[in-house]
Amino acid sequence: MTGDAVPDDDDEDLLHKARELTPALYALARVLRLRGVADAGLPPLPPSDLDVLRYVLDHPGTGTSALARELGLHASNVSTTVRGLVAQGLLRREPDPHDRRAVQLYPTVDAAHGMARIEGAWTELFADALAALPPDHRNALADATPALRALGATLRHRRDADPS
Repeated sequence: MTGDAVPDDDDEDLLHKARELTPALYALARVLRLRGVADAGLPPLPPSDLDVLRYVLDHPGTGTSALARELGLHASNVSTTVRGLVAQGLLRREPDPHDRRAVQLYPTVDAAHGMARIEGAWTELFADALAALPPDHRNALADATPALRALGATLRHRRDADPS
């Protein structure tokens, strides 16, 4: 499907499936990003702040360069976001023991509690929406979870392997 090759029927089928799936996944992600914080009763956080918090919660001790690379953000945007999250008491900076010019980022207890509340709100939001669906749709979505995780891992792997 890449390059100048003429797509065959399998390629066309994959492209069709991707065209159908991509906007659906994007819409779900957008709902989660926009609804979770407010539904948890927390002050508004931009989606990039949520991305940074989630990453640091999953990878405590990460540096700003790795964070920017992993999230696909410009270093200056990461620095601004981190500064704001530190000011809100959600992240703390510590000097990197191997390079005193660099810092390592750690989540605070408030960040962990806040993210747990946000993820709880997401769970309730999804549970309410799932309850409105017919059982066959609920089951199909549950059955798709491993495939969606594999798709995410494949996309991350391809991004990491791309030299550009």
